[in-house]
Amino acid sequence: MRHTVIILTGILGGAAFLLAAASDGGKNSENEPVWVEVNGTKITAAELEANHAAELFQARTNYYEAERKVIQDAVDQYLLQQQADKEGLTVAQLLERHVNAVIPKDPSEESLHVYYEGVDTTEPYEAVRGKIVDALRQRRLAKAKTAYLQSLRNQAQIVMRLPPPRAKVSMKDVAVRGPANARVTVLEFADYQCPVCQQVQPTLAKLETEFKDKIDFAYKDYPLNIHPDAEKAAEAAHCAGAQGKYWEYHDLMLATKETGLGALKNYADELKLDKAAFAACLDKGQMTEIVKEQNNEAVSLGFPGTPTILVNGRYVSGNITYDKLRAVVIEELSATEEAAVPSNPASAQGAQKPSRLH
Repeated sequence: MRHTVIILTGILGGAAFLLAAASDGGKNSENEPVWVEVNGTKITAAELEANHAAELFQARTNYYEAERKVIQDAVDQYLLQQQADKEGLTVAQLLERHVNAVIPKDPSEESLHVYYEGVDTTEPYEAVRGKIVDALRQRRLAKAKTAYLQSLRNQAQIVMRLPPPRAKVSMKDVAVRGPANARVTVLEFADYQCPVCQQVQPTLAKLETEFKDKIDFAYKDYPLNIHPDAEKAAEAAHCAGAQGKYWEYHDLMLATKETGLGALKNYADELKLDKAAFAACLDKGQMTEIVKEQNNEAVSLGFPGTPTILVNGRYVSGNITYDKLRAVVIEELSATEEAAVPSNPASAQGAQKPSRLH
């Protein structure tokens, strides 16, 4: 099969400049770029990064998503034109052949009546029937076009080289599992009492199975105030980690979905931990500061809630699906192969590779 190779670079240089400036936080103030001057007082990049990290990271992420959308639309137009040229058609004729002509015929009257019953309107069926038919036809056309464009992308080789913003996170006291030489780190900020965090675990497990020799997983605590047991549950996982059973405890909690104090101590018994040492660790709050530091970091970066997932420091926004995560992981693997991203995932996030907790 013939593949089209499309090499994409940033059409706007601003994001790359912002990231470069942000990454130089170790410079002294004399060498720091000045981003703004107010009444003679110079405010450097490092000062803004220190005091407005969340706002800057969110702004860069929004900018990146908007710029990426422009590039993706340009790629789609390129692929459509290329395919139209191949078939000796205009783009409009190509879409007529592969999209418009393949959508199903108008739905039956019975189906239209069912749809009408779900519409919030006081107008009679006869008055809105045409609008319903048009709405369903447009929806089907959109789905068919999306599917056709995806088929064109699947036949092409597309390398996205627009540099994404990356959160600079600490990897101190962070549990990591996976190969020691992994090129990609999937980092989850989560809450053990969060239902969505529990629901996303099969997605992460599937990702871990597919890329088991190439990626590793890290977990940081972001216990929300609305979940009264979450902070103690996070401490318990670290107490288990002190005995070499962090991930076993982590998995058990998420599987059983019980986070009360009694359940936390029962897990230690089930995993054959030293119960006295575990109880002392939990009751005396020996891991409280670790959990607070990780939570404060999530707050400082402006993460909207749990779960928040970073792939080599890249924020995965919106609904976290397997296809979305898989696409980002593949992009990062491709980037590391070309040395576009540091091969050490932690350094891509502005941190040293952590010691591995099991």
